[in-house]
Amino acid sequence: MNRVFGKKKAVVAAPTLGDASAGLGGRIGAMDKKIEDLENELRKYKEQIKKARTPAAKKNLQKRAMEVLKRKKMYEAQRDMAAGQQFNIDQTQFGMESAKATVQTVSAMKQANAEMKSVMKRDLNIDDVEDIADDMAELMADFNDINEALGSNYATPDLDEADLDAELDMLADELEDEVGLEADATPSYLQGPLPSQPTDVPGEKLPGEEELVDEFGLPAAPTRS
Repeated sequence: MNRVFGKKKAVVAAPTLGDASAGLGGRIGAMDKKIEDLENELRKYKEQIKKARTPAAKKNLQKRAMEVLKRKKMYEAQRDMAAGQQFNIDQTQFGMESAKATVQTVSAMKQANAEMKSVMKRDLNIDDVEDIADDMAELMADFNDINEALGSNYATPDLDEADLDAELDMLADELEDEVGLEADATPSYLQGPLPSQPTDVPGEKLPGEEELVDEFGLPAAPTRS
């Protein structure tokens, strides 16, 4: 059967961009080596041309140097073309890698978005959250009522606010009356017995002063204490 229809050809995988870039890099390296060898050969011909003694020998050397120079230019052109191709391949490879990274990022974001929606729907129902918030508000209100009840004073009688206001007004009037009476009263420094005052009549006794006499019963001169 193989002789009639021929043998099935094996499928050869297409080279990747990395393989193509590596192949071009090898070619460029080989051409750089050839160009370097040709440059060394040209230097030798230049030295020989300088030392040539006859015009014929000099012309022959120049012809050989020209051939080497042409080969060098050819390799340089091929090297530059291969370098340009390698640059384009590297750019394409970089773009492909960036595109793959972008696709992976978008895929990861889609998966995370789907998982978040599933969690929100299964475990974080918005209605349940609102019910919990309402229950918490009611519990806090009840807790405040309990604290107010525990903090109330049971010994305080039930008083009417109007009666309290009237009693406060009466206390204010009494305080004003007391302040007025204290203002009209005699100052404390004026209260009590008056100090003894000298009289204008010479020799007249002061109130409460005893008459002094000497040993003979005659009035005695007052002495300074």
